[in-house]
Amino acid sequence: MQLASIHLYPLKGAAGLEVAEWEVDAFGLRHDRRFMLVDPEGRFVTQREEPRLALVRPRIEGDRLLLALPGQAERALALEPRAGEELAVSVWSAELRALAPAPGLDAWLSAFLGRALRLVYMPEASFRRVDARYVSERRRTSFTDGFPFLVIGQASLDELNRRLAAPLPMNRFRPNLVIQGAAPFAEDGWAQIRIGALDFALVKPCSRCVVTTTDQARGERDGAEPLRTLARFRRRGDAVLFGQNAQHAGPGRLRAGDAVEVVARRPA
Repeated sequence: MQLASIHLYPLKGAAGLEVAEWEVDAFGLRHDRRFMLVDPEGRFVTQREEPRLALVRPRIEGDRLLLALPGQAERALALEPRAGEELAVSVWSAELRALAPAPGLDAWLSAFLGRALRLVYMPEASFRRVDARYVSERRRTSFTDGFPFLVIGQASLDELNRRLAAPLPMNRFRPNLVIQGAAPFAEDGWAQIRIGALDFALVKPCSRCVVTTTDQARGERDGAEPLRTLARFRRRGDAVLFGQNAQHAGPGRLRAGDAVEVVARRPA
């Protein structure tokens, strides 16, 4: 098995970046979901409410984050802002402090999405703990939905696509790490894997939401798939599962093509 591709999302909910290699820091993939949009109450905004967020295209150039909107020139801001208005924000039940570093971009993004929004950044001083029910160590995450990494096997998507009338690309599922060379849904049985020199604990199946029904190229909902088909064979209680949330053991570097080894398996 090997690491087929690496994906990060500098702005939560916006389009992703595929990279050939990347640094892993305390948060996860460096710069992954350190920015997000919030409403006037400070609550996080994603493609669940705003599918057109998929049309916001990020790019990293040196120490700058560049954002592009359809038909408009890129706007730039510091990739690691040091100053800005301090705001109280929330992601699910987590409440934390963030910086609002770019008022001009607030207005630009608000006009595109048709609602008042603020662009915020998670500084090093802001600590959000990974869910203690699944990770006993006091580990941090950024503005992710809950965990630093989402791991999906390419064969799992291939098997899902075999059941769909029209195949879907992997970006519907917004993974961080895609692994090839395993059987479909083999990742369900992995407790710990090693990718290159880095260890990962697979701590929780990922429950999928309406974002998977969003065409990432058009920023529009695309019917009931893949949730309808997944629900026929990947349902557990009220949840439809696809992919595994993961916690890394420490910092390092990942490269596409790295060997993947199963270190420990879950009981059958």
